[in-house]
Amino acid sequence: MNASLSRRIAAEAIGTGLLVAVVVGSGIQAAELSHDVGVQLLANSLATVFGLGVLIALLGPVSGAHFNPAVTLAAWFTGRRTADGLTLRDVAGYVPAQIAGAIGARLWPTRCSASRW
Repeated sequence: MNASLSRRIAAEAIGTGLLVAVVVGSGIQAAELSHDVGVQLLANSLATVFGLGVLIALLGPVSGAHFNPAVTLAAWFTGRRTADGLTLRDVAGYVPAQIAGAIGARLWPTRCSASRW
């Protein structure tokens, strides 16, 4: 990860936001397309898997594609012994960015949906 800290933080915020938008948006869309809960779950799961795969492919080289504060903290905790993992400064930037990205993105799919969950 040779990118600057601000670029990595932006990648985490954007990636987390897009992941939340994919999960929530696909859930809303699945509910509008079918009344069968099994089909809804399958559609939501497939959209999430493919969305996450694309986000990891695009943003993984920039920030590591954690997209989750728990993953960031685990990466920091396991990497601190070898000194090649995340620094505490990275964690202090990643976690608030991930939270802000998730909160911001959570509101977007519901504004685009007719059902207004």
